[in-house]
Amino acid sequence: MERPLIIAAVIFTLLLAMPLVLPLVGGSYFMGLLIKAMLLAIAAISLDLLIGHGGLVSLGHAAFVGVGAYATAIGLESGYENILILLLFTLLATGAVALVTGSLALRTSGVYFLMITLAFGQMIYFTLTSLAAYGGDDGLTLWTLATLFGSDVVQSGSGLYFVVLGVLWATWWGVHRISLSRFGRVLRAARDNPDRAEVMGYSVTRYRLVAYVIAAMIAGVSGLLLVQHAEFVSPALATWQRSGDLIVVIVLGGLGSRNGAILGAFFIVMAEEILGSLFHEWRLLYGPLLVVMVLYAKGGISDLLSPKAARGDAQ
Repeated sequence: MERPLIIAAVIFTLLLAMPLVLPLVGGSYFMGLLIKAMLLAIAAISLDLLIGHGGLVSLGHAAFVGVGAYATAIGLESGYENILILLLFTLLATGAVALVTGSLALRTSGVYFLMITLAFGQMIYFTLTSLAAYGGDDGLTLWTLATLFGSDVVQSGSGLYFVVLGVLWATWWGVHRISLSRFGRVLRAARDNPDRAEVMGYSVTRYRLVAYVIAAMIAGVSGLLLVQHAEFVSPALATWQRSGDLIVVIVLGGLGSRNGAILGAFFIVMAEEILGSLFHEWRLLYGPLLVVMVLYAKGGISDLLSPKAARGDAQ
């Protein structure tokens, strides 16, 4: 078995065993941190499909997390509580928004693509702030959460933990399979040399658009689960700063690496929590810490654990 797969197996085994250990060290608090990190990892893996494999740097990806969260919240407020129905709403909403915005954004490339995704992300953010019926700028506290066929197993505690872990695993495995498929190889070829890929008969724009929509839908699912975890939804989920956080996660963890996205997400969440508990002005230490990590782990955290692993296909 390849080392990246071994590392992934270790990560998921540890996460699977955590509910057995957490009651010994303060269960609900640490479980909340783990859920937060896993949700961040799901969104980061989806963005890594664009950046690590497609070479498409987006500063508006968090907007899809916001769209997914609001699709869930609006569904709940409308009386739909089955999480499978809310999942369908989320996928349709994020897929439709991604199809429209991606069709326009992918007419550009490079810094222009980055700027137009930033613009679309801000448009979505301001659209969410204008939803006065759902809290506007202040957000919306949800008094009803999704159920699974009437059961509250997906609402909190270990039930929600295992649901989030299952979605994280499905996201990791799905993107892993995509990276090894013909679709993934074409996507990387388009990243490296789009003109050559076009000459070979592949529609670069079509492949990129499909990847863009897939990544948006995965991010939307993380938004749905975030609503279940936080019991609150806010336009702040869709800000460009949140998109920047996702970029930091995948760069810190290692581009083109699902393991890196997970490790980067856990590093960010734990570093914020530990430094925040020790220092009032913790961001003064947090910034230099990230700089040191980027300088001395140029291939990301995943390279520290798997230094000989090839980027892209291997991970």
